[in-house]
Amino acid sequence: MYNPIELSKKTEELVVKDELKKYYRFRPAGFYGGIATADTVGCNLRCKFCWSSQSVWDAKNTGEFYSPRDVAERLQRIADSKGYHQLRISGGEPTIGRQHLLEVLEALPRRYAFILETNGLLLGCDKDYVHALSFYPQLHVRVCLKGADSEEFSLFTGANQGFDFQMKALQLLQEYQMNFNIALVSTNLVKKQDFFKRLEDLGLGSVMLEEEEIQLYPLVKKRLLQEQLLHYFE
Repeated sequence: MYNPIELSKKTEELVVKDELKKYYRFRPAGFYGGIATADTVGCNLRCKFCWSSQSVWDAKNTGEFYSPRDVAERLQRIADSKGYHQLRISGGEPTIGRQHLLEVLEALPRRYAFILETNGLLLGCDKDYVHALSFYPQLHVRVCLKGADSEEFSLFTGANQGFDFQMKALQLLQEYQMNFNIALVSTNLVKKQDFFKRLEDLGLGSVMLEEEEIQLYPLVKKRLLQEQLLHYFE
């Protein structure tokens, strides 16, 4: 098992250089009704069902460094060419490299909605990070929870901790009255029911929740089979 906060620091050393960060592609995507996407390199989790390959598992040798303005301009060009009004960073964990992310948001015109897809770990352990993000009204945060409790989180990610940071991120996002929703990966009905009750107890019962569907791409299926977890998702 590994510590995801320590992995965040090690990954940042590989994928962030001053204000620059690594990305491996920029593309239009059909999600959310159409969105310009920058796929970044590096993550602080090693989810067994992760669809990314080299961008997560070999961050050192993947991608190229881009400045925040480069990223903002590329996203805008894609959005304008396709008639999109939404932008996002995907592929890896976009909250790694705090200053880079904030400068990308600063460089983007606020006429675009920006969807921040994150596992929430770095937000949950740094209240100031959430506070800094709260100044961008065009921002919507989609927090993907890797399991309905700590046990399921560790089963799916191989990490020795992290679920509590994810839950803390939700509380901080609500505290700063930000736009956000929850995406949940869970295969256990009892755990999900307990999780829904926990949300209610924390005053988060009205937050939009979607159940994340795991796509069994060949690489994902192979990894789950190796980890003896395929039966959870078939």
